[in-house]
Amino acid sequence: MTANEATEISVVGGIDTHTDFHQAAVIDTVGRQLATESFETTPDGYWRLLEWFASHGEIIAVGMEGTGSYGAELARFLHGNGLTVIEVDRPDRKARRANGKSDPVDAYAAATAVLSGRADGTPKTRDGVVESIRVLRVARNSAVKARTQAINQIRALMISAPSEVRDRFRGLSTKDLISTLARSRPTGNLEDPAYTTKVTLRRLARRYQALDEEIKEAEAEIGPLVTKAAPKLVALPGVGPETAGQLLETAGDNPERLRSEASFAHLCGASPIPASSGRTHRHRLNRGGDRQANRALHTIVLVRMKYDLRTQKYVARRTADGLSKKEIIRCLKRFVAREIYRLLPRPQLTTEQLCPTP
Repeated sequence: MTANEATEISVVGGIDTHTDFHQAAVIDTVGRQLATESFETTPDGYWRLLEWFASHGEIIAVGMEGTGSYGAELARFLHGNGLTVIEVDRPDRKARRANGKSDPVDAYAAATAVLSGRADGTPKTRDGVVESIRVLRVARNSAVKARTQAINQIRALMISAPSEVRDRFRGLSTKDLISTLARSRPTGNLEDPAYTTKVTLRRLARRYQALDEEIKEAEAEIGPLVTKAAPKLVALPGVGPETAGQLLETAGDNPERLRSEASFAHLCGASPIPASSGRTHRHRLNRGGDRQANRALHTIVLVRMKYDLRTQKYVARRTADGLSKKEIIRCLKRFVAREIYRLLPRPQLTTEQLCPTP
C-alpha cells in the first residue's frame, strides 16, 4: 500500500494490552483485517505504534482492552495525540471458544468491537486531581484492611492466651488495649507460651499504631484534594471525604463521559431493576455496577436516615405506602446518585467552545 493510498482510506485500530508489549491491529471500515504488530510499552514504542497506525490511513478510533490497567499510559498518550480511544470489554467465553485466543486475535476483536458499535465506552483520562485521590486511597484502603486484621488477630490471641495474659487485658477498650500492649515490656523465655504471646501482642499493637498513623496521614492528604475537586459535593448532607472520594474515583477525571445521571446511577449499581410478576409491580436493588460506589451511596443514605429530617420524613411516608426498608433504601440511593451527578466536577468550557465560530 502506498502512502497516497493509505491517506485515502479510513481505518479502525485495536490494541490488546500487556505488561511488556502491546499487540496492535488495524481493520478497514468494512472489517477486513489489514495488519497486526506488537510494540514495546515504552515512550519510544508508543511513538512507533502511533506512526504505524497513521501509515495505514486515517484512524477513526482505537479500541483498547485494559485502559485502566496495562493500557492506562498508552490510552493517555493516544488521547493526548488526538486519537479517539474506546474502552473495549474482554470478549465473553463463547466468543473466545468460537474464535480462539491469541494476542493478534484479541487486537482484531477490539477493533471489530469498535467498528460494529458493540464497544462505545469512553475510558477515564486519569490525568487530574481525581487520579491523585484514587492513588492515595489505594494506600489508605489497604492500611485500613491491615489495621482491621491486626486488631482481629490481637483479639483472637487474647481468647486463647494463658489466663495471666487474658485477665490482665480483659475489658479494655480498643484504644486502651492497643496503648497498653504497645507500651508493654515482656520478659521471659521464648519456650514459654505466655511470654511469646505477650511479645506477639506487643508487635501487633505497634503494627496497629503504625497503620493508624499512616491512615491519618493519608486522610489529611485526601481531604483537601476532595474538597478542591468538588466542594459542593462534600457540602451535601451525609457526604464526607471518604464517600466523596470514592464517588469521584468512580466517575473519573472526565465525568462528562457519562451521558446522563441515569448512566451514573447504573455505574454505581443504583439503577432500579424491574422485578414484577403477575399482579406484583415492583423494582429491586441492582447488584451490578461498581460495588464500592454502591457502598458509598449506602453509607450516605444510612447517615441521612439517621440525621437528615428531610430523609426521615420521606422514609415515614414511603413506609406508610407499604414499601419495605430495602425498597426505600433503593429509592434513596437513586435519589442520592442523581444529586451527586449534578455536582461532579466538569471541565470549564472556553468562550470558543460555548460559542463556536460558524
